[in-house]
Amino acid sequence: MALKDAHDRFKWACRQAYIAMANMMTAATELGIDSCPIEGFNYAQMNQFLADQQIIDPAHWQIAVMVSFGYRAQPIKPKVRQPLGDLYEEV
Repeated sequence: MALKDAHDRFKWACRQAYIAMANMMTAATELGIDSCPIEGFNYAQMNQFLADQQIIDPAHWQIAVMVSFGYRAQPIKPKVRQPLGDLYEEV
């Protein structure tokens, strides 16, 4: 893959971040921790917030994706499924 400029490198790094995020989410599930991937947020505002908090240096780092981790407030409701025979008829 030819990474010709900073934009191409950032796009590639974003895709790589999703791999790491998926692994973190899988590991969290094994520990009984719920997670939710988040995108569609205002990237510029989030980068500025993190810079203002001195968490990142925006000259070198940018946010690609976010993920939240935590414990659910309520237990999972049992799934209700119809019997398979009610869904189709074999002819």
